[in-house]
Amino acid sequence: MFREMTYTDLRRASTLDEASADFAMDEEAFRAFYERTARGLWAYLSRVTGDRQQADDLLQETFYRFLRAGSRYESEAHRRNALYRIATNLARDSRRRHLARTPATVAGHDVESVPSGQDPAAADRRADFARAMTSLKPRERAMLWLAYAEGSSHQEIAQTLGLSAASLKPLLARARRKLALLLNRSSAKERS
Repeated sequence: MFREMTYTDLRRASTLDEASADFAMDEEAFRAFYERTARGLWAYLSRVTGDRQQADDLLQETFYRFLRAGSRYESEAHRRNALYRIATNLARDSRRRHLARTPATVAGHDVESVPSGQDPAAADRRADFARAMTSLKPRERAMLWLAYAEGSSHQEIAQTLGLSAASLKPLLARARRKLALLLNRSSAKERS
């Protein structure tokens, strides 16, 4: 639904008064920004939530709130960090609502299916990785994804996740060790 909406439609749909709705980007700039960031943001949300459908919903809500905020940004990196910060907060809120309603469950991934012509061992490694990532806490998944999949700096990750830069390095190291331990256990089970 969101992908078919135009910038003008979003502006009309906003509950803000038209006179006070001041967007920092025009429609063309927003489309370009969306094209540059949507795929990576969706992948981040998918890893953090463990649910592809929820990632779709959160992606739409993230861009809507980003536009509705109407903030002006110093640079592309500042704009991107703000977008990821919104996404992180939405993922946290979604998780809290889910925990309040039902016991925590993690949605499965479809990485276990092997497309024709692919190495089954590579598919097994992807499945092991997906299971290991879902075993991590959401903040740990977010840190690892931002650091290694998105290539964010420690400062950017700290700002996105609302952490101090000084605490990020040990938290990230701990998350890496935990992921490595989970992957080692998984490969040890396969060998037995």
